[in-house]
Amino acid sequence: MGRIHHVNVVRLVGFCADGVKRALIYEFLPNESLEKYIFSKFVQGCDKRILHFHIKPYNILLDQNFNPKIFDFGLAKLCSKEQSAVSMITARGTMGYIAPKVLSRNFGNVSYKLDIYRFGMLVLEMVGGRKNIDVTMEKTSQVCFP
Repeated sequence: MGRIHHVNVVRLVGFCADGVKRALIYEFLPNESLEKYIFSKFVQGCDKRILHFHIKPYNILLDQNFNPKIFDFGLAKLCSKEQSAVSMITARGTMGYIAPKVLSRNFGNVSYKLDIYRFGMLVLEMVGGRKNIDVTMEKTSQVCFP
């Protein structure tokens, strides 16, 4: 692990070994873990379900404490929390973030879970360090990230 140097991997600075006691020393990161930010004590709920249809890195802003704030609700739909599907006539969103299921069938009712696919693509971009679509690739099989 000490030989790995990547922007998204914490740097191992050293280690200590004293008999059976051992410790790893990592670089200091002042904002602590992601857990601190996603499991905040001040959770505010919403009485409606928001189908964003446009989750992507560009539409997530970070405040001074790196708390994510979603914006651009131009394609969004509101529904009650009990409603599991909404009516949709055409595909909404940016290519690369639209679930293949949506593109390969006739439109009608779609699940609110489509945003979960978009969020998964966002996570893959974060982990992979590159956009999920790269039209400059020579092979068409390499254009999309997955």
